[in-house]
Amino acid sequence: MKRFILTCVALACLAAWPLLAEDHDASQAKPITPDNPIDLFNGKDLSDWTYDIGGQDTKPADVYRVEDGIIKNSGRPSGVMRTKQAYRDYEIEVQWRWPKKGGNSGLLIHSSKPRERSVWPKSLEVQLASKNAGDFWVIGEKVRVKNAEKRTKGRRTLNYTDDSEKKLGEWNTMIVQARGDTVKVFINGDLVNEAWDCSASSGAICLQAEGTPIEYRKVQIRPLPEK
Repeated sequence: MKRFILTCVALACLAAWPLLAEDHDASQAKPITPDNPIDLFNGKDLSDWTYDIGGQDTKPADVYRVEDGIIKNSGRPSGVMRTKQAYRDYEIEVQWRWPKKGGNSGLLIHSSKPRERSVWPKSLEVQLASKNAGDFWVIGEKVRVKNAEKRTKGRRTLNYTDDSEKKLGEWNTMIVQARGDTVKVFINGDLVNEAWDCSASSGAICLQAEGTPIEYRKVQIRPLPEK
C-alpha cells in the first residue's frame, strides 16, 4: 500500500512539472520516477513541445511537422523545438536520419535560459551533425572531459570515434544518459563521449533546426537504472 501511494505521488509530481521559462531554476526539475518510459514524441503531433525559432513571420509548422509518424525538421530558419518541462537523472533515446544529405543539427540537454547564444538556449549540445555525431558543444555551460588537451577546442569537444554513424539515409540511435553532473553518449551502441562536473544537471530538452532537413522517429525518455 505504501509503495502504491508513493507511486501515485510520483505520477502527480510528473504531471505538475513546471514550464521552463527564462527565469526558471533548472535545479528544481523533478526526478523521473515512473517505471514506464515517456514518449516525448507521441507519433501523431508535437503538442508536448514549444518553440523558439528565428524569423519574424516563421510558424513552427514551417520548420517542424509530423508525417507518417516521423518528425520532419526542415532546418530553416534556425531554432529549437523544446520540451515544456525540465528533466533530470534520465536516459533519452533519439532515432534520427538525414533524408537527403548530411548536415548539422543537435540534441540540447539541460536547456535553461533562452537565446543564450544567438537563438540557442543555455545548454549542453550533443551533436547530431553528420560525421560528428556525439561531439559536445557547450552553450553557456561548462563540463570536464577526458583528454581535453587533445579533444577540446573552444566550446567543442570531439567524440571518441569516427565510424559509429550509419550511412546517410539510414536510421541512427543516440542514447544520452544524464545522471547528476555526469553525461554519457552512445551512438548505435558505441560509447562516443562522456563528461562530468557539468555546470547544469537538469533542464528542458531541445532538438535543433540548423540549416539541413533531418528526421526523427523516436524521442523517448526513461529513468536511469540504479547504479
